[in-house]
Amino acid sequence: MTALHLARPEDIDRLLPMITAFHAEQGIDTTDATRRAGLEPLLDGSPHGVAYLIGPQRAPIGYVVISFGWALEFGGMDGFVDEIFIRPGVRGRGIGSEVLTSLPKALAGAGLKALHLEVKRDDDKTRRFYGRLRFRDRADYMLMTLLP
Repeated sequence: MTALHLARPEDIDRLLPMITAFHAEQGIDTTDATRRAGLEPLLDGSPHGVAYLIGPQRAPIGYVVISFGWALEFGGMDGFVDEIFIRPGVRGRGIGSEVLTSLPKALAGAGLKALHLEVKRDDDKTRRFYGRLRFRDRADYMLMTLLP
């Protein structure tokens, strides 16, 4: 089983290069300062989310970030997979599947009722991957965003 380690402030230099790589891969246009500002509160124990290192703590092969919210529809706390990244050299070995199967079970013990994620509509390969893990398209709903 692939190890998950709760990321702490001393892990920031392990996480930031992977986050930068993920953002480049996905075409997310942001700055190092914005990435750091989003990550530091999670590493300091913010109740709004959590970051995990995937694999060996000193030489992680990826990370996953979950943001927490509340949903009456699901009867309590829900989570959103903000980002999940596995280093390209170790992809295709079932690590992502393992993480996305074990993490919701572990978080259920803390009261998690539902876990959501976002995927590009035209990314059929990734949609099939998430579908095999029992994530379902909510056909009548779509994520909408307002940036203040």
